[in-house]
Amino acid sequence: MKKIIITSLISLMLATNVSADTDGENNLSKKNSREVKDCFEGLNRATFSLNQGLDKVIFKPVAKGYRKLPSPIRSGTSNALENISSLITIPNNILQGEFRKAGVNTGRFVVNTTVGILGIFDVATKMDFPEYEREDYGQTFGAWGIGAGCYVVLPVIGPSTVRDAFGSFVNVLGGDPYYNMSVHGNNQYLDKEIYMTTKIVSGIDFRAKNLESIDNLEKNSMDFYASVRSLYLQDRQQKIRNSDPTIDIMYEGDWEEVETQ
Repeated sequence: MKKIIITSLISLMLATNVSADTDGENNLSKKNSREVKDCFEGLNRATFSLNQGLDKVIFKPVAKGYRKLPSPIRSGTSNALENISSLITIPNNILQGEFRKAGVNTGRFVVNTTVGILGIFDVATKMDFPEYEREDYGQTFGAWGIGAGCYVVLPVIGPSTVRDAFGSFVNVLGGDPYYNMSVHGNNQYLDKEIYMTTKIVSGIDFRAKNLESIDNLEKNSMDFYASVRSLYLQDRQQKIRNSDPTIDIMYEGDWEEVETQ
C-alpha cells in the first residue's frame, strides 16, 4: 500500500508541474518560476471544511485547555518539540549542502538534549547559538529544483503540495531518525505511541500559540480557504529561498507563528 501511495504521489508531482511565470509570489524553486495550480480545488475545499470542523470540535477546545497550563510547562514542551524537530532539519541541511548549518544544529541538539534535559531548556540559545531554522524534505526537493506540483489539502495536516506531501513520506522511508528509533528501534525508551504523542502535542502547541491569529484571519478573509492557500505557498517559497518567513507553517504538525497583517 505504501508503494502505491508513493508511486501515485511521484506521478502527480511529475504530471502537475507547470512553468507559467507569475509575479514571483508563488515561486517555489530557486531555479525556476512555477505557478502552483489548485488542480483539485473542489476536493481541497471539502477537505478544508472537514479540517475546520475538526478544529472547532477538537483541536481548538483542546488548545484552549493547553493554554491554561503554567507558562513554564508550555515553554518547556515547545522547546522539547523543537529540539526533536532538529533530527529532520540536520539531514536536510546536509542534503542542501548547508554543512555549516548542519554542524551548528547538531551542536544545538547535543547541548539541548544533554544540558537542556531532552530539550526542555533551550540552553543553546543562551549560549548564543545562531537562531534555529527548520528544514524538511519538501524544502530540500524545492531547493533541488523539483516543482511543487498541485496544491493539496490533507486531512488533519492541512495545506501542502504534491511535492511537500511526498516529502512527508520520506520519514516512512527512513529519513527521520526519531521516527526510526521510535517505530523500528525496539528499545525501552521510545515507541510508536510516544512518537505519535509528540506529533499530536506539536499540533496542539501550534494551535494554542495561534488562537487569535487564525481566528482573525478567518474573520477578516473574504475567502478563508484562499487566504490559507496563499499564506502557505508564500511561506514555502520563502523557506526554500531561506528568506525571512511569513509564517512557520504546519508541516509535520507544527506552525509557530501566523502573520495576518
